[in-house]
Amino acid sequence: MKIIVGLGNPEEKYAKTFHNMGWIAAGDVAAKLDVKFKKKECEAYVAAARVNGADVIVARPVTYMNNSGRAVKQLLAKYKASAADLIVIYDDYDIPKGNIRIRPSGSAGTHNGMRSVIAEIGTSAFARIRIGIRDAEVNIPIMNYVLSEVKREDYNLFIAACGKAADAALEIASGEPVEKVMTAYNG
Repeated sequence: MKIIVGLGNPEEKYAKTFHNMGWIAAGDVAAKLDVKFKKKECEAYVAAARVNGADVIVARPVTYMNNSGRAVKQLLAKYKASAADLIVIYDDYDIPKGNIRIRPSGSAGTHNGMRSVIAEIGTSAFARIRIGIRDAEVNIPIMNYVLSEVKREDYNLFIAACGKAADAALEIASGEPVEKVMTAYNG
């Protein structure tokens, strides 16, 4: 069992914002698995699939970013999964735009959604895939930046990064060690 969670905000007005990179990547995971987000449970849209004979749940919390942990905690409980079964994909302001970084554990950094996840489940020992959003040329407060729309000229860069994040999540879900996936994708 693996649970892949893409952090973001559920309203259409957030669809193309930096803070929705996790949601976009979760959509890419579902598309690659040829499954749809058919139901809403545990305060998330959920799609189910099997990868290498194991159940995989792909989820997009509807709790809004700062309360993402509520949905993650509920999903882990419902599916009787542990933090070791969790893969969280999210945007990261501390990484240059378009890059991805994978880690087997770590702190929340500047990310309120990850703070919520760690606080709710009581551990930071779970895989995370971070999609870099920082643009060195933009100098506005983080809160304003993450909720702003991706510039048209950068959109393809971010779509490609979300696709790579989805591929990495699927490799981890298929049983590849996180460290091996890190070596392949961290650049």
